[in-house]
Amino acid sequence: MSTTSSQTQTEVASTAEIRKHFPALERVHNGYPVAYFDGPGGTQVPRFVVEKMSDYLYHHNANTHWAYPTSAETDAAIEYAREVCADFLNASPAEIAFGANMTTLTYHLSRALGQRFSAGDEIVVTELDHHANVDPWRRLAVERGVTIRTVRMDTATGKLVDEDLERFIGPKTRVVAIGAASNALGTMNDLERVVSMGHSVGALVFVDAVHYVPHALMDVRKLDCDFVGMSAYKFYGPHVGVMYAKRSLLEEIDFPKLEPAPDYAPENAETGTQNQEGMVGAAAAVDYLASLAERPSRRESLAAAFGEMHVRSMRLFERLWTALSAMPRVRVYGPPPGSPRTATLSFTIEGVASTVAARSFAEKGLFLSHGDFYAATVVKRLGLEPEGLIRAGCACYTTEEEIDRLIAAVKVLSP
Repeated sequence: MSTTSSQTQTEVASTAEIRKHFPALERVHNGYPVAYFDGPGGTQVPRFVVEKMSDYLYHHNANTHWAYPTSAETDAAIEYAREVCADFLNASPAEIAFGANMTTLTYHLSRALGQRFSAGDEIVVTELDHHANVDPWRRLAVERGVTIRTVRMDTATGKLVDEDLERFIGPKTRVVAIGAASNALGTMNDLERVVSMGHSVGALVFVDAVHYVPHALMDVRKLDCDFVGMSAYKFYGPHVGVMYAKRSLLEEIDFPKLEPAPDYAPENAETGTQNQEGMVGAAAAVDYLASLAERPSRRESLAAAFGEMHVRSMRLFERLWTALSAMPRVRVYGPPPGSPRTATLSFTIEGVASTVAARSFAEKGLFLSHGDFYAATVVKRLGLEPEGLIRAGCACYTTEEEIDRLIAAVKVLSP
């Protein structure tokens, strides 16, 4: 369903038109219109998504697989959610599972896979990752006796150390857990290379795409990864987790489950009654993004929308990076403009704690995240404990005027 009306077949909705769909942008704080730079921690939600969720709860709410209309409507809504999220990743509906969040899904998967592993087996993780893609795998060192190999981050570049990947991915590797993009530094990793390296030694590759999918359109068929985890609340949806897994793997993995629960993919990977309104909302978020660029198919619409939004957001990011880099007391982190990265900028201000800075920005209606963002190892390696970083993310609704307001606010704290 289209949510925009003024664009033509060849256009992508303007930022001004996009902003009309987000009621949160009407908020005023201390007399300032609120600018939401906290998207990497959770984006705002368009009216379309909330309306779809409320319509489900008001008119179709039921449990699944029973012989009355609202139950059948719920079954259809869930199947539609799988279809839409499959289009989002270029997968098939039977390869899309839902859960409480990406962290819970990753723990569920790691424990299911861990039944196959024993002492001597190895799992490769990285210092650059959010701990949701580190600690579920590290736990298997305790539960199964596996060895964890950790790829270092180069603190100067914000990228992974290539030589570690080459050293650690070998005959004993069973899983390579890699982030598509760093939620702390914005770094995009070379996934095709890592997937190829993992598969060359018979390892499975799990990709944490939580920070990636709001910024770039993923193609799991082209990438050939085995698993992908993502969170709908990072791409304008509700708080629900989504996992892609190759169907052949879903059908062979022995997930812990209740005896009467389905044993077919993808429901065998899901435990208990799901957040059904969240599944509806996740689908609505993808449909919303597709509606920003009307094309013959959902996938084509998404490709057009993401292509244009990437150009816009990177233009804003470069404006922010250039201005902050020129301030003597400000230090920016991660790959520079022109590198493979997302439009997420983390920085510090000499002599100003991140909490103090964030509070100061908030007084001017600028909402930024601060701390370690659960990428605690990144902050530790950068020597920024305990305060961590200040993080500004560009979303589809971010404007140049908001960027300039943030630049002016940073100048006040770093004269």
